[in-house]
Amino acid sequence: MAGRPGRPRPGARWRAGPDAEILRLAVPAFGALVAEPLFLLADSAIVGRLGTVPLASLSVAAQALSALVSLSVFLAYGTTAAVARRLGSGDRRAAIRHGVEGLWLAGGIGIAVTAAGVPLAPAIAGAFGGSPAVTAGAVTYLRISLLGAPAMLAVLAGTGVLRGLQDTRTPLAVSVAGNMVNVALNAAFVLVLRWGIAGSAWGTVIAQNAAAAAYLAIVAAGARAARVGLRPGMAGLKAAARAGAALLIRTLALQLVLVAATAAAAREGDAAVAAHQLAFRLWSLMAFALDAIAIAGQAITGRCLGAGDAAGARAATSRMIRWGAGSGAVLGLLVLALRPLLPGAFAASPPVGRLLLAALLVVAAQQPVAGVVFVLDGVLIGAGDQGYLAAAGVAAAAVFAVACAAAVASGAGLLGLWAAISAWLAARLVTLALRARGSRWLVTGAVRA
Repeated sequence: MAGRPGRPRPGARWRAGPDAEILRLAVPAFGALVAEPLFLLADSAIVGRLGTVPLASLSVAAQALSALVSLSVFLAYGTTAAVARRLGSGDRRAAIRHGVEGLWLAGGIGIAVTAAGVPLAPAIAGAFGGSPAVTAGAVTYLRISLLGAPAMLAVLAGTGVLRGLQDTRTPLAVSVAGNMVNVALNAAFVLVLRWGIAGSAWGTVIAQNAAAAAYLAIVAAGARAARVGLRPGMAGLKAAARAGAALLIRTLALQLVLVAATAAAAREGDAAVAAHQLAFRLWSLMAFALDAIAIAGQAITGRCLGAGDAAGARAATSRMIRWGAGSGAVLGLLVLALRPLLPGAFAASPPVGRLLLAALLVVAAQQPVAGVVFVLDGVLIGAGDQGYLAAAGVAAAAVFAVACAAAVASGAGLLGLWAAISAWLAARLVTLALRARGSRWLVTGAVRA
């Protein structure tokens, strides 16, 4: 685990050489974040060999599962910010104690997600409005995958603990190993044993539990070294839950947009939802890549503010915004260059391929804006500015709702749907940039009052 940081003169680190610190955290975070969507793309390629209907079923189920689990992303983001603040203030034991309590909270939420989600799987899958065959496959995938919800949330919390301790290398190792196991199992279960879409789900559940066990062992070892008990404290659990409430609203608004987009695509037909699934997987891959800088922003901002270094937090933010915009531009150009090859890479049928090619033009154009949005989001999460993030998330979701409704009413199809997603990103950019220009988010101290 990371060692205790020093207390630099306010702003000095970032005027002297910010890039090395950003890269130290962002490069391993990039590898960990990209590993999952890369392996999900591999999973899509495996299931795609089964045909358009199984691929569309995977799209619906994966989006629903992502929405259910990602509502608890505060277990990673909120934990990163809180642990980093305590570390920046010089209290490493308090930082680890908060992380242990976050893991207990993750386990409780995960059990609740499984208990509620399994019986509701038919209603959840049916809400997307896909064909009966697509819905049936999605129900199968959902019921199996939800058994891994406690492990998925434990991975989120464990990742947040290590990031807050300024360690992004260990999450990279766990992520790569876990996802390699996932792809190997999925290939064996789907292509060799011919378990169909259920085989993909079982492979994912097994890999997720292995990754969760690794995080639990790492955090437990760190807690013993710091003489921190592993039993949860009710006060700490309540504090973690309260801190995550606003982030939950922010994440709920985000997930509603993504779920609504998939539902709108499903109503356009099997080919449209299959093409949307592939475009969204690529979009997610790039979002995770850009989010690496946001992860660095969470850790650096929390640590700087915990150490009383508001000037350093602002200087680091300015630098990371430049990194985000530049990285987004590079990714957009890469999408344009690879665009002609992508339908064939996923064995897409001609109708799916045509729709995918059109959607990728919009995806490519979005990336510079997305790079800045993700950085600002990460910085404000690191600052603990959850209340504002919740309000901004709801406002941006409202913009998407209007744009999506207009696209559906006009018959603009999948391309219109992706234009609505662009409007949502633009709304997020405006709201987050306005906040970052001010100083109300720059609250210092070990705990944000």
